[in-house]
Amino acid sequence: MFSKFASIVIVALSALSSVSAAALPTSSDLVVRGGSHSFDNYGGFNSMSSFDNFYGSDNFDNSHFSESSITVVKEKELVCHSQSIEIIQQRLLVLQEMAKRIITEQVCEVETQTIVFEQFHSSMHGFSRDLRRFSGRGVGYDSAIASHFSNFYESDGSLSTSDFGFSGQDLGHSYVIPTGNNWSDSRSRSSVNSAYSAARSAVTKF
Repeated sequence: MFSKFASIVIVALSALSSVSAAALPTSSDLVVRGGSHSFDNYGGFNSMSSFDNFYGSDNFDNSHFSESSITVVKEKELVCHSQSIEIIQQRLLVLQEMAKRIITEQVCEVETQTIVFEQFHSSMHGFSRDLRRFSGRGVGYDSAIASHFSNFYESDGSLSTSDFGFSGQDLGHSYVIPTGNNWSDSRSRSSVNSAYSAARSAVTKF
């Protein structure tokens, strides 16, 4: 389960790169080109140069990631193994705080921090749709992208700034779908939707 979330987190966070200072923006309006939304060079910030290249034009949160773009790796079968919920929560909290560290240490403009976090946050919603079997994709992760998780740090413990060599458009090219979950076509759609509703109702609104 940890690897499933890790892959998506890594993809979203790899959009962050070394940042240089830029002048204050003259406008906070989203650039609209040919009916498509673009964040390239948003606000005149160098950190937003070529922002749209990661997932592709007009695909801010990778919502166009579809079943047709997935190549399922069949080299080996992975079976999920249930762990203590506290173990899972610990690891997801580590991922959460890692996201915060990357955004606050490797992005200097608060506007870029805001945009790239919203991209990350929104892209995770796609996995929620996978879990609820709304997207049409298998519930899994990209093993090639997830493999970069161990490369987050330099030898001195600082955050790595090396290019991992992929873009968001590579997501799904090495897709692994673990088996062994308790999904049942006859009952699970209803029970999962109930679980989702219960979780959403517990979310504090600010």
